[in-house]
Amino acid sequence: MNKKQYQTRILTACKNVGTYKKSFNQVINTLADVLAERDRVYKQYKDEGANPLVTIVSDRGAENRRPNPLLKQWNDLNATALSYWRDLGLTPAGLKKINDEELKEKKKASTLDTILSGLEK
Repeated sequence: MNKKQYQTRILTACKNVGTYKKSFNQVINTLADVLAERDRVYKQYKDEGANPLVTIVSDRGAENRRPNPLLKQWNDLNATALSYWRDLGLTPAGLKKINDEELKEKKKASTLDTILSGLEK
């Protein structure tokens, strides 16, 4: 998927769970960039044979087997994307955090209303 397609899907998902705010657009754009880059890295990994280990030749000619750097980059991009999903409320933990903060704000407002109504009497 490309960045624009990801932006649309993320925006729709935020609206579906009720966490969308216009101020989140920059975060949505960044997450779409991360996901598009993740797809590009995975495609490159597949195109190069999908080998989890690669042979690296040192400057002295020794051959060493190492984890494929593309897999590490792909994993890092997944972790980055997860943190953005959490911030947007698109994971269970992220949604719970957003909803709990909203409930606390409403609770504070109702307590203030109670105090103020008591002062009017």
